[in-house]
Amino acid sequence: MNLRKRNKGTVEVHTSALNDIMFFLMLFFLLASAAVNPQVVKLLLPRSESGQQSAAQKTVTVSINDNLTYFVEKQPVTLDQMKASIETYQKASPDLTIVLYVARGVSIENTMAVFDVANQLKLKVVLAVEPKK
Repeated sequence: MNLRKRNKGTVEVHTSALNDIMFFLMLFFLLASAAVNPQVVKLLLPRSESGQQSAAQKTVTVSINDNLTYFVEKQPVTLDQMKASIETYQKASPDLTIVLYVARGVSIENTMAVFDVANQLKLKVVLAVEPKK
């Protein structure tokens, strides 16, 4: 007859390795979200209730930041150089669409300067907005 006590094992979950995995996952998603659209200058965009994504295939991004600096595909340009810069993209694809990113504090006059350049080149312009939350 076996009268010895049986030692019941305890179940433990060691979570110290999970902390490292969670850190690496968070780091991966932060880097991946920054690389989703690398051709955009980081701006606070105006909000719109009916904001939709553009379905245009051949686009060039033009951005205006708070300091009234103009960017064409992340390259800083002056307003005078903008037409020539966009024309180089238009030569590659004639049915080009300009996606315009404008910071919230920029006046409409500076925004319309880009629309004037687009009208001279006979291009479509889409104003990027952030959806309301």
